Amino acid sequence: MTIEVLKSKIHRVTVTGAELDYVGSITIDPVLMKAADLVAGEKVQVVNINNGERLETYVIQGAKDSGEITLNGPAARKVQKGDIVIIISYAQMTPEQAKSFQPNIIFPDTKTNSLR
Repeated sequence: MTIEVLKSKIHRVTVTGAELDYVGSITIDPVLMKAADLVAGEKVQVVNINNGERLETYVIQGAKDSGEITLNGPAARKVQKGDIVIIISYAQMTPEQAKSFQPNIIFPDTKTNSLR
């Protein structure tokens, strides 16, 4: 048996863009991706602090050191530029593995989306 547990989280980051006319996904600065142990194409849950919306999408890499957090496609209807979101990824593992697993949680500066 496996269970789904928190793998990584970008806690409270500011949305820099919402692009409706796009195929879909969330564009993230690769510096934040690396710090949070996220990879391009990985499924993530996005939780909007401003309006309570929750959605699932996948990660695409943005420009390095840009602080970019852009929701694309239909997800753009769930956020506005300036909203604060939490980006969460999960992993499946056995309960025994989960007992010792340490998720990777980062806390960027919400004004610049840079790591402190």
